[in-house]
Amino acid sequence: MSTISLSLVKSCATSACAFNNGGCTAGAINVGGTDTATCTTFTDLDARAGLASANGQVGACKRLECVHNSDLLCTAGEIVVGDSADCLSYSVG
Repeated sequence: MSTISLSLVKSCATSACAFNNGGCTAGAINVGGTDTATCTTFTDLDARAGLASANGQVGACKRLECVHNSDLLCTAGEIVVGDSADCLSYSVG
């Protein structure tokens, strides 16, 4: 049996997201989007939610053209999310 290691969300600059509380507190984010690679877990609410600490990971990546995508999982050691919820680690191979 193999163990899957999920990529960490190193930092997130999207201060309007309910899951950004000193870093990403979502248990696992999804990266998708149509024009640009974005965090589709972004939630614009006047609340803070998620884990007690900023240990967010990437659960799924729907951007097949990204060099870090393997079977819909992110293989980057860590990713950075920008202030527009865009995945700054996204790279086309």
